[in-house]
Amino acid sequence: MTTRTVLVTGGAGFIGSATIRELLADPEISVVNIDALTYAASVASVEGLTSTGRYVFEHHDICDRAALTRIFETHSPSAVMHLAAESHVDRSIDGPLAFIQTNLVGTANLLEATRSYWSTLDPERKSAFRFLHVSTDEVFGDLEPGDPRFDEDSSYQPSSPYSASKAGSDHLVRAWHRTYGLPILITNCSNNYGPRQHPEKLIPLTISRALNGQQLPVYGDGKNIRDWLYVEDHASALVRVLRTGAVGQTYAVGAECERTNIDIVNAICAQLSLQAPHRAPADGYASLIHFVRDRPGHDRRYAIDPSKICSELGWHPKETFETGLAMTVRWYIDNLDWCATIQAGIVGADQNARVAK
Repeated sequence: MTTRTVLVTGGAGFIGSATIRELLADPEISVVNIDALTYAASVASVEGLTSTGRYVFEHHDICDRAALTRIFETHSPSAVMHLAAESHVDRSIDGPLAFIQTNLVGTANLLEATRSYWSTLDPERKSAFRFLHVSTDEVFGDLEPGDPRFDEDSSYQPSSPYSASKAGSDHLVRAWHRTYGLPILITNCSNNYGPRQHPEKLIPLTISRALNGQQLPVYGDGKNIRDWLYVEDHASALVRVLRTGAVGQTYAVGAECERTNIDIVNAICAQLSLQAPHRAPADGYASLIHFVRDRPGHDRRYAIDPSKICSELGWHPKETFETGLAMTVRWYIDNLDWCATIQAGIVGADQNARVAK
């Protein structure tokens, strides 16, 4: 990958901001970040990047075709990394249409804007161009204990409006490749965790509530299994796929780290006991655990087989769950103000005022 500009959608989000930092570690890469700054995004996650001289922020929704056309014309990217998405399962159950709009309509709009731009490139740039679509293992449905893990050939059986909308976006991306020849790549990742994740998600929610002495809600019996991937490892995988992945191919990204939800919550409590013992309740952090009614359509188990990306592209995660969780807990302890800001729903104009900082 020579000197190039990468267009990242959703770059003020959790995985998007980690991906931008990974990209900018290469001095030959510039980044244009398109983000609508919805509730799950935070300009605090990308503050300071303008000082590199290789980062530009564009505050727009991917459903805005005119804005996308201008951005492509202005910045002439050599690649697109599409991470913009509504991603919280509970929210998709309460309000599915927002997920259809962003994940399906937005992706189709981005694909068309990309195709229009790509078709104008000279043969060399056209051949080198890539469109990387970042998806999830949730499109495959769930697994029973003992079932083989998901891989690139797993069938699609989405369970929630969120996973159905992401499955649909995967199909759209493949269709634009098959029909129009757009040079695409797709990744399906396992559950991410790490710094700057929205506090509605399991790990940061558990950390912030425990530090505030609040109950720690766990769905059902707590035995639902997820496969966990540290966000910076995921970002490095995405950049590796962008650099060396084969056009038209899908890569499953995971760290082979299956844990039950109750094991995750207990591990967080143990880490907090080590790193913040002075804030623990008299009976310990684990005494705050509270089982609640399961959510509708709750998938029982996810697990990713990352053999293809490991063997073909030479990618491997650096962090174990233990090292990643320790760093994650430390970051949230040190950044409680960030959590409070996000939980207060400071978006829109308040975030815009901070973009230029």
